[in-house]
Amino acid sequence: MPGVLPERTDVLVIGGGIIGLTLARELVRAGRTDVVVLEKEPELGRHASGRNSGVLHAGIYYAPDSAKARTCLSGNKLMRAFCKEKGLPVLEAGKVIVARTEEEIPTLEELHRRATANGARVRFVDERELAELEPMARTVGKALHSLDTAAVDPRAVLAALRAELEAAGIRIVTGCRFLGPAGPERVRTTAGEIAFSRLVNAAGAHCDVVARAFGVAGHYRLIPFKGIYRKLRKGATFPVNGNIYPVPDIRNPFLGVHFSRSVHGDVYLGPTAIPALGRENYGFLSGAGGEALSIIFSDATLFFTNPKFRTVAITEPRKYLSTWFHRDAARLVKSYDPSLFDRADKVGIRPQLVDWRTKELVMDFLVEARDATVHVLNPISPAFTSSMDLARTIVREHLS
Repeated sequence: MPGVLPERTDVLVIGGGIIGLTLARELVRAGRTDVVVLEKEPELGRHASGRNSGVLHAGIYYAPDSAKARTCLSGNKLMRAFCKEKGLPVLEAGKVIVARTEEEIPTLEELHRRATANGARVRFVDERELAELEPMARTVGKALHSLDTAAVDPRAVLAALRAELEAAGIRIVTGCRFLGPAGPERVRTTAGEIAFSRLVNAAGAHCDVVARAFGVAGHYRLIPFKGIYRKLRKGATFPVNGNIYPVPDIRNPFLGVHFSRSVHGDVYLGPTAIPALGRENYGFLSGAGGEALSIIFSDATLFFTNPKFRTVAITEPRKYLSTWFHRDAARLVKSYDPSLFDRADKVGIRPQLVDWRTKELVMDFLVEARDATVHVLNPISPAFTSSMDLARTIVREHLS
């Protein structure tokens, strides 16, 4: 319902991405059907929720006491069940994490420990069994096999959620941007004012802006990172059955350039984690926006104060150059021809929060409540995977 805004609603959800839609769905399941979802774009899926790889993660990387660990595997199962119920495609081909050097074996073993603690089905495989799972993958000594990693079509999921919500009478108002509070339990938007009993901030890359409007999250800053991909040329052959990932630097929340097969059979390579100039900086400079200078200042501050960020800032931007991008890819497989992979249209932005008091990247989801508002902060990977379980938790703890 573009531009159609009621005078008031019980629950107002700001953001029509995967978090906003699954929260609305969970509210309906809890009996709260007077819900309005605001989306600033004219259609759903313009940003992270529609631009991600579609990989459903399986709880391997996350510290066992974290919100990511508690929601990821359950969210994976709920999302797969939803897709099967709606007749949406699901690729349940698993994932292998390979070691590029002997020095990465201890981190691979730490991932196995974390995954086991989180209830994920993982096992070590030797080079012979790895060749049976992923013929092109190479590893040093052993690899970690995740049985529960899967893939879905993110845009198809968003469309199915929208159809279900609208059938239940939920209003999804597109082309409607949040402008700020208009008084107690009332906000201004580009489509007019609306009153609410409860408000949920699920604004994704703009979550911090909305939160600060309500006096929340003042000590956080958002640093965007750009994920660029390459895609196997049409007609070319490069066997990837599921997903081939490197051992990541678990000090940072990035997983590294990897191979993934989509539900439609396309083979993608990526994404990068290049510090970006804006929340919607999908081109080289386009989308940088008015925040570019402040983001550059924040990046510079982190460069000199945070060694982990400095490593990313030095190594990732060079992947704009195909030589460096392909160099990362070639280390995961037995043979690699860069000419097979063209630059993909898909580009994503990871809206990473930084705690400015400590200058550390926030590694977990954050949910903060104040008065009648609830704010979903740092909705980064595996947010798409975790969304349905995370929504249940938020509704149970804050909106019941």
